[in-house]
Amino acid sequence: MELQIPKSATTGDVTLRVTEMEKILITGTSGLLGGKIVKQTQVHYAVIPTYNTKPLFPNSVEMNITDERRVLQVFSSFRPDIVVHVAAETNVDRCEVDKEHAWKVNAEGTRNIARMSNRVGARIVYVSTDYVFDGEKGLYTEEDEPNPISYYGLTKLEGEKYVTEICGDHVIARTSVLYGWHPWKPNFVKWVIKSLRESKQISVVNDHFASPTLADNLAEVMLEIIEKDLKGLYHTAGRKRINRFEFALKIAETFGLDSSLIEPIKMSELKAWVAKRPRDSSLCVDKIQKKLKTKLLNVKEGLRKMEEE
Repeated sequence: MELQIPKSATTGDVTLRVTEMEKILITGTSGLLGGKIVKQTQVHYAVIPTYNTKPLFPNSVEMNITDERRVLQVFSSFRPDIVVHVAAETNVDRCEVDKEHAWKVNAEGTRNIARMSNRVGARIVYVSTDYVFDGEKGLYTEEDEPNPISYYGLTKLEGEKYVTEICGDHVIARTSVLYGWHPWKPNFVKWVIKSLRESKQISVVNDHFASPTLADNLAEVMLEIIEKDLKGLYHTAGRKRINRFEFALKIAETFGLDSSLIEPIKMSELKAWVAKRPRDSSLCVDKIQKKLKTKLLNVKEGLRKMEEE
């Protein structure tokens, strides 16, 4: 059955409007970042939120990105002007264990989105990851050569290649350790807060560095990237390079929790991880900051904003 855009359909916080507004289709809107991007763009665009498992917004459009026929149907019906592709399998260990699933979602799914974006003439913004790097250097720039050491990183890099090869009008936005409030999706900050509030002792690695990124802040950056019609590759992450242990201590400090419950350990001691993680995948954001008015937040600023919510 062919989908039709209603003239005015309320979708929770979202309104699909077809009069004189550019249409923006966002994948993965059940997730943390996808949901934040919906809220940022809804005032400026006719938003088409899509999901696969559980909708965050009523009246969202179901679309499994691995189903090429369904992707074709949705794109043919809505014909978006802009596509923000956030949907992905981001569970690093699951990607390592179930490589077929990871490839299908992160590589082939992205290829499907890229092909349909190109077919309808839509600009595409693809969200990628710091895990395309091996972690031997840290503070990676856009000129540094990717060398993923996990299957997750490999599949996301393949997604980048598909977007670059298929879509002339594209942006690739690499980010790192997303955090923020979400009704049901977990993330590192939520886990630390919950554990400490329940007076649980937690072990956190002190030799694993990244650039933690507040999802709300990244959504603002995405809106400005779209508004300014930027093209190419950008690193869009938090401005602070920090290890997970220090990050956990900052979380405890910000939310008034007991930091003595946080125990530092080495990556080599953490038995729960199946996939290899890059030791230091922090990203340099100088290039994007020169282009935008929106300031990428450091850890202290991001956590304070999250606590104020």
